[in-house]
Amino acid sequence: MTTLPPCPACSSSLTYEDGPLLICPECAHEWTASEAESAEAAEIIRDANGVVLADGDTVTLIKDLKVKGSSQTLKVGTRVKNIRLVGGDHDIDCRIDGFGAMKLKSEFVRKA
Repeated sequence: MTTLPPCPACSSSLTYEDGPLLICPECAHEWTASEAESAEAAEIIRDANGVVLADGDTVTLIKDLKVKGSSQTLKVGTRVKNIRLVGGDHDIDCRIDGFGAMKLKSEFVRKA
């Protein structure tokens, strides 16, 4: 017996198949199996070297980053501990010592 993926809309595990569609009985969301596979592949976030990142990792900046709205610059080699991965354009949410909360792009960091 194969296990079906949870609903992408409400995360319910009660999904069922109806022909080529997967259906959630709780929220009535319908999707195809290929959509579920592509969504899982899109959620993988990689650093500048192609290493997969996870919540709680420590990363290092590989480029000087100018911060909009501030005269400060984040320098190459700055370590960022305990990152949190989020969706969107800036996919890393973190707190940088001496600077504060930041959102970073994964293309400017490498896993430490």
